[in-house]
Amino acid sequence: MSAAASSGALLQPKSVKAPFSSLSKSSSLSPSLNVATVASVSRRSARATRCALTRKSVVAERTSFLGSKVRGSAGLERSHFWQSDGPGKEPKLRVVVRSALSGVPEKPLGLYDPSFDKDSCGVGFVAELSGDSSRKTVNDALEMLTNTGDGAGILVALPHDFYKEAAKDIGFELPPPGEYAVGMFFLPTSDNRKEESKNVFTKVAESLGHTVLGWRPVPTDNSGLGNSALQTEPVIEQVFLTATPRSKADFEQQMYILRRVSMVAIRAALNLQYGGVRDFYICSLSSRTVVYKGQLKPEQLKGYYYADLGNERFTSYMALVHSRFSTNTFPSWDRAQPMRVLGHNGEINTLRGNVNWMKAREGLIKCKELGLSKNEMKKLLPIVDASSSDSGAFDGVLELLTRAGRSLPEAVMMMIPEAWQNDKNMDPQRRALYEYFSALMEPWDGPALISFTDGRYLGATLDRNGLRPGRFYVTRRGRVIMASEVGVVDIPPEDVH
Repeated sequence: MSAAASSGALLQPKSVKAPFSSLSKSSSLSPSLNVATVASVSRRSARATRCALTRKSVVAERTSFLGSKVRGSAGLERSHFWQSDGPGKEPKLRVVVRSALSGVPEKPLGLYDPSFDKDSCGVGFVAELSGDSSRKTVNDALEMLTNTGDGAGILVALPHDFYKEAAKDIGFELPPPGEYAVGMFFLPTSDNRKEESKNVFTKVAESLGHTVLGWRPVPTDNSGLGNSALQTEPVIEQVFLTATPRSKADFEQQMYILRRVSMVAIRAALNLQYGGVRDFYICSLSSRTVVYKGQLKPEQLKGYYYADLGNERFTSYMALVHSRFSTNTFPSWDRAQPMRVLGHNGEINTLRGNVNWMKAREGLIKCKELGLSKNEMKKLLPIVDASSSDSGAFDGVLELLTRAGRSLPEAVMMMIPEAWQNDKNMDPQRRALYEYFSALMEPWDGPALISFTDGRYLGATLDRNGLRPGRFYVTRRGRVIMASEVGVVDIPPEDVH
């Protein structure tokens, strides 16, 4: 069976009307105290005494957001360790906080520094060129996922028929496709914090003019999870809501604004610090796509964890999958992929410089497409969360570019350009485009295969040196199959175009 090397594959379903030729703009769319016993430990060499005093506390505070008072409860158990290495030694304070999404140290600890996290992953997608939804697309994507191997997920187009029936079972009606959005939420396991985060999100949504149709608990089966995943497993729920008539922005832009603004309010209410632990995360919030993911093995995602994925009415015209393999990092629920618009295999070696440049630009960010004032734009910051991985940072910037009016292919070409400087055979217009992009943004370099989709476009690209594998097939039956490995989906040789 032959396979084509993927240096930049791009797909747009025929049934979705959008200008493929233009890359300039996307169309609209009471603290408690516990004292631990003092322990003495003898050492043969220094015979030093190690002492420790532990205090556990829960913090509550009040804050205000959008004119409404919100009670914020940290709810996270903080262990304060005053530790001394012996007599005459100055005690040092160490604080340990448990996260509901990850057992990962959120800040540098000993020789570990989360800013150096990198992964190697398996990624791929299956799509129908006709744009017709089918169960086979989902099944083949899940099969691809199990054949690739700490975290796994799938990004699909909204399965309207499935959600329509699921909504009826809960007690509310869904409008036609395109007139509602779905959010996939990782919520705190504490009932108080869970309800608080949902209430804050609902208040923010309603303040912006959105109508929240209802919340749906996502059925899951954690009977096969390992200890690490089980200890940090979140409560998973979906929210359904409509667009707001107050904004001239398209639906996807509205959802981007809502997610960013609501996260500011929820962080304040739950006392979540940037770059610190968190037990709340929005996997996706879109009128086109939804992400199912977690700290799971591919077999668990396919076999039983999410009951939705096993339902025959759960169909899609495209499915992007990702299997995370943490080579020198810790697995976690929120770092599982796909992210909101991409699946990433590889690493970004220029990450620190890229992130610093984005921070420098934040004070100058303006966007007429989003219809926000300069003060309102500040509520969307920071663009890159300090606790995110290199993939999360890339996803955040890519999403900003697309929601600000650029098409997804253009944004990808801007962030990962080809090696254009010394390529004399490159088309002059293409070369001029990359030269223009170089004045706007520095490249995000490193061995990488990036697959991406916003529900309109679906594509993949390699880094400028092609240091990560990517292969795709186009079949005679009108399907496109791309993966970082060959043979992940069985295709008869005679069906390869």
